[in-house]
Amino acid sequence: MWKILGTLLIGIAAVGLAGCRIAPVMDIVDAPVIEPTGGPKLTADQVKLAIQRAGATLGWQIKEVQPFLLEGTLHLRTHMAQVNIPYSAERYSIVYKDSQNLNYDGKNIHSNYNGWVQNLDKAIKVQMGLR
Repeated sequence: MWKILGTLLIGIAAVGLAGCRIAPVMDIVDAPVIEPTGGPKLTADQVKLAIQRAGATLGWQIKEVQPFLLEGTLHLRTHMAQVNIPYSAERYSIVYKDSQNLNYDGKNIHSNYNGWVQNLDKAIKVQMGLR
């Protein structure tokens, strides 16, 4: 009886873990600023605006924390992800800051977080290409 119960508990735990996709936290570090085709180099203010617009299109709340540092917060259902976004006219980064209900353990996080960061990065690049 105990052997069957133990096997069932192990099976239930395995199914529970399989449903929760965990991956190492992905940061975007020093991504180069894309200069618009045929246009002048972007200023730091234009990069900031591109980041804010990109975030808004994806539901991120982007606020300025200090000069050259933005903070992005995304709320989806019961989940929250927060990132720091330092930027300049030459580069920007998207770095993990905090989260709720994403199983962050100091190194790993629910893999949806990484998708959200990748989508933000792509949207920033699109916004920088548009003038």
